[in-house]
Amino acid sequence: MSGAGSPTLDADGTGLSVVIVAGSWHDEITDGLIAGAVRSLEASGASHTLVRVPGSFELPVVAKAALEAGADAAVALGVIIRGGTPHFEYVSSAATDGLTRVALDTGKPVGFGVLTLDDEQQGLDRAGLPGSKEDKGAEAAEAAVATVRALRAVRG
Repeated sequence: MSGAGSPTLDADGTGLSVVIVAGSWHDEITDGLIAGAVRSLEASGASHTLVRVPGSFELPVVAKAALEAGADAAVALGVIIRGGTPHFEYVSSAATDGLTRVALDTGKPVGFGVLTLDDEQQGLDRAGLPGSKEDKGAEAAEAAVATVRALRAVRG
């Protein structure tokens, strides 16, 4: 959901409970993502809590626990920066596949705000910080809220 062509979503979060699950690596970028998600959720009227985890690999298990404990949606935020080893591919794949599985297994949305980056500057450009081009934390939160609404419309 970046740049031109971004959708207008039904992001009315009134009455919703959303858990933000955020990794702990790359504080400046992650803190920007969290701030964007919080701004979006507060603007939507959703209640929210924040749970920090060690890294992006741990996002799926904690998101699943939050959803099973009654949250209407989760927003997963993390930062994975490519290095010189295959670690990047393994963690990126595990986080993406795990969060997809959590959403499908629970039937509840997981807003995906895990940045997979070649370098730190790409994260700073997407973190919703002053001077950033994008706010991926806010976009992930908005997508989670809009997906709760879509699921409720389908389920009746």
